[in-house]
Amino acid sequence: MASVGGSIAFEVDGRAVEVPDDGASLLEALRDRLGLRSPKDGCSPQGQCGCCTVLVDGSPRVACVTPVRRVAGRVVTTVEGLAVDDQARWSEAFCAAGASQCGFCTPGIIVRLTGLAARTPAADHDAVERALAAHLCRCTGWRTILDAWDLALGISSPSDRQRFAVAPGCRGPQRDLGTAALRAGIEGGVSQAVGAAVALGGGGFADDTAPEGALVAVPDGMGGWAVAETLVEARAAAGKVQGRRTTADLRHPLAVPEGTWDVTLRTTWVEPAYLETDASWCEPGGEPATPLANGGGFGAKLSSPAPAAARRLADEHGRAVRVLLSREDTVRLGPKRPPLAAGVRGDGTGTVYVARTPGIGTAIASVAPRLEVVEVDLVGPPTSVDLRAAGWAEALVLLAAARGHQPVTVTTPRGATATARADETGVEVRVECGEVLDETVLRSYCIGAAHMALGWLSSEGIAVDEAGMVHDLTVRSFGVLRAQEMPPVEVEVVASEAPPVNGSDAVFVAVAAAAWMRQGCPEEWPTRAGARRRA
Repeated sequence: MASVGGSIAFEVDGRAVEVPDDGASLLEALRDRLGLRSPKDGCSPQGQCGCCTVLVDGSPRVACVTPVRRVAGRVVTTVEGLAVDDQARWSEAFCAAGASQCGFCTPGIIVRLTGLAARTPAADHDAVERALAAHLCRCTGWRTILDAWDLALGISSPSDRQRFAVAPGCRGPQRDLGTAALRAGIEGGVSQAVGAAVALGGGGFADDTAPEGALVAVPDGMGGWAVAETLVEARAAAGKVQGRRTTADLRHPLAVPEGTWDVTLRTTWVEPAYLETDASWCEPGGEPATPLANGGGFGAKLSSPAPAAARRLADEHGRAVRVLLSREDTVRLGPKRPPLAAGVRGDGTGTVYVARTPGIGTAIASVAPRLEVVEVDLVGPPTSVDLRAAGWAEALVLLAAARGHQPVTVTTPRGATATARADETGVEVRVECGEVLDETVLRSYCIGAAHMALGWLSSEGIAVDEAGMVHDLTVRSFGVLRAQEMPPVEVEVVASEAPPVNGSDAVFVAVAAAAWMRQGCPEEWPTRAGARRRA
């Protein structure tokens, strides 16, 4: 097979296919021409997140930066084309270990691990972590993916296999996936499915459910939308220029208030860095698909412009319209964690200067009523109190550090309690958040929260210039911790008969506070020297 007559011929998942030779990437061809929705578009297209990983002649390849012309005459395998037994063992292991939450990044990870397992000793976790360097996962904190590797390859200890309730369909003794989904919804803040199909990409994401033949709309960079028959054409019409990672340094826009303090803190703008970029679609006169399907972006998607645009454009064009934001669009348009600067005393008094954000004062007062909150107008990207524990997390971290006690125990406004200790061996967490419902899901969310807390503290932040323009536009530039950077996390779940509440937010705060105190409470976050220059 070869490229002839204006088309590209190759093989996908065991069948011969042909697509137009119109300059599309392999990912665009797979998703938009062939209807294969398991490869995901998480960086649109930067080749940095690994969500679109497929096998080309048996070797892993990032499809979003692979021109479809390069696979002419070759064999492409998506997660849907893996052997049925391979699909089952990996998806069930991921479900059983809690190694997929939203399930957006896991199809690409499973494809890579399938190839790796054929040539790597099962016990070589270092090789697995090196392989995962090609991927980003925002939800799981990586450690559960290593657990899934062990389960899939049969090298788990008997106690682990019992704890993860391994059985066909992930339904071990005393595990009910409906109840597991309830816990996932409490932790994630949106309705969420739990099951083996989720790990294979079947979570029901907005763009995966769009009807065939829908128009495609992307931001045109001038406040409007470029609409075309295909994503390739829409991006060309918008004049899309690939985003980049800046060489600019992070900027901490607020100074610490004057006063005598036991602890001080300055933060910058932080990108929520969810992997599934905003998407929606709508039929004329219909209801737009929610961008929150199986993942709420840690609160950041609650204000997404995609649904309203999909509805308006569908009515305007009289056809179904898919609205897609690229990675650069989500960074420019989406809300950030508000920067703050604060000084706090051990008695719980102090002053917080924070970027003016609706609801931020109330959020801080809910856990720290003795702190004075002063909102400051800053020129920069939008900020939101909807992001994970925004405002009250920083306040609890400051209060814990001012008290100076380890391990750190915090209680959230919803009544969950978490205790955390961080040292050179890793992180230990104890969490009580009402009825457990499903320990595997809760453990997964707590490890993911620990991962986000450690990144928030040590490496996360985006460069914003004095004119308010965001300069970091690539997914790797946000500072999300990679698999090799994530320490072990031990989670103890306390059984309770109280009504279930979110527990992972408590873990997020407690781990951030414990790790910060272990570092000696340096004033500026991210704390890691050279974090801005990470490759």
